[in-house]
Amino acid sequence: MNPPASKARILVVDDSPDICFLISSHFKLKGFSVETAQSGNEALKLIDKNHFEIVISDIIMPGMKGTDLLQKVKKQYPMTHFIMITGYVSLEHLLTCMRYGADTCIFKPMDNFSELDNAINMALDSMHNWEEKIVALKGLKETGTQSLEYDDDQTDVIEIESATISSP
Repeated sequence: MNPPASKARILVVDDSPDICFLISSHFKLKGFSVETAQSGNEALKLIDKNHFEIVISDIIMPGMKGTDLLQKVKKQYPMTHFIMITGYVSLEHLLTCMRYGADTCIFKPMDNFSELDNAINMALDSMHNWEEKIVALKGLKETGTQSLEYDDDQTDVIEIESATISSP
């Protein structure tokens, strides 16, 4: 079961204002909090200022490519889900997206939003799964259960991640 849409913030990055508007409007109507950026540099500024669980990014944009944005964001925020979109389909683009950790790559033009909706739902399922694991681990820690061993470094990660993921 997916967490409520209001828990996930989406950033749409595309140099086309029309694409940004269409995708952001679609997900706003579904209850998501959505912001847009028309370049990789603008996206990085928004990401540094706000936390986004999901980024939908075009691959080919002037200045910073979407794959460069993907690589930079995943390095700093590895739990961020990335859905790449492109009108320039190539094996090189697909392999680069896979290498840098994109969830998927969707080809333009999008006849409808079903593939994008499915990708968002898969990202939400993954977020919910990790949230459950963190909550369970925190519960074991609080009850003093010794079935799991972890050191202080892992405890810090749990506390940091649980601060960005709200408990059910």
